[in-house]
Amino acid sequence: MGIEAGGEFLSFRIGREEYGIDILKVQEIRGYETVTKVANAPKHVLGVINLRGAIVPIVDLRIKLRQTLVDYASATVVIIVELGDAKTGMVVDGVSDVLTLPPANIKPVPELSFGPHTDFICGLGMIDERMLILIDIEKLLQAETSTVLETQERVSSRIADDGHEATP
Repeated sequence: MGIEAGGEFLSFRIGREEYGIDILKVQEIRGYETVTKVANAPKHVLGVINLRGAIVPIVDLRIKLRQTLVDYASATVVIIVELGDAKTGMVVDGVSDVLTLPPANIKPVPELSFGPHTDFICGLGMIDERMLILIDIEKLLQAETSTVLETQERVSSRIADDGHEATP
């Protein structure tokens, strides 16, 4: 089912813009907490957290989407999303609400030579005077998800080979 079929979306803020993602991808919403840094990670990958035994990378979407002002305030939250077999946390300025968008309220992205760095934008949701930038979270976080899955596979194979955990 494509986004043009409508559905429920979690809306969140980054700066003054409002974004929406498919609610079915969201596992939970948490307050921001300190993360364990990972050496040589890209700037937008803040580190990892231990979420009930699962190592979850934390990506600051504000940095990834090139916001200039990034502040970690009391309203800053982490949205944990499930992407296939992996979980990823996304830091955003705040969560607004869950919105139901009928197909008539979803407009296509204008053809404006935005380039490959915006191919994760899959539509514009319209509700009254609000406009949500609807994103395909799997496309946006594809690189981070691949890296996490590769690391998990390496650690799992080392555990199987050695019988104990080794650092990746």
